[in-house]
Amino acid sequence: MNTTLASVSDLHTDAPSGLSLRLVQPTPAQPQRLVILLHGLGSRETDLADLAHGMAPDTLVALVRGPITLGPGQFAWFRLSFTGSGPVIDAEAAEHSRLALIKLVQQLQRQYGITAARTVIAGFSQGGILSASVALSQPALVAGFGLLSGRILTELAPHLASPEQLTQLRAFVSHGQLDPTLPVAWAHRSDELLTTLGVQHELRLYPIGHGISPAVHADFLAWLASIM
Repeated sequence: MNTTLASVSDLHTDAPSGLSLRLVQPTPAQPQRLVILLHGLGSRETDLADLAHGMAPDTLVALVRGPITLGPGQFAWFRLSFTGSGPVIDAEAAEHSRLALIKLVQQLQRQYGITAARTVIAGFSQGGILSASVALSQPALVAGFGLLSGRILTELAPHLASPEQLTQLRAFVSHGQLDPTLPVAWAHRSDELLTTLGVQHELRLYPIGHGISPAVHADFLAWLASIM
């Protein structure tokens, strides 16, 4: 997605987490909901700003920048390489990003007085991976998470919350059936794992590649409105 429609604040750094972020403008005077959006590999925080269009006007939308710089305007949550047996990640960096995002969620909730029941974390591709990592390890922090063209890391297994803790969590899983970057099989694996974990979720597949179409956007907004 691009930022042709959305206005955003200047970039600033959250001290507790060390992460940099922008807020979609105008920010509500008394925000009642919080949506945290995470970009994909080699992208930047503003690339998901247009997902905010159509959200309830009392929603504070935070666009967070990955802590790893890959190049000018290119950031990541962790480095990875693609091999014949699948993607191989820098697990230490992924864990660092997970912990930093947990601190950020907590700080934003404290700062704006927003409850976990009114908080959602979502992301595209690698950002979706981190959204799932945060929510599945700390389900008491959020009402739900959005996994847009991403996957759930096997490395997350030691940090997964118990099924009892996960029963109230909601998830939205979307994926392109023609995705050449993360094949649609990853969405089916996520669907199976979430079912096993007892996480209530929606799985939506689209005739697109690795991206966010208007249909994905519309379905994500509808899901978001249904859970908070």
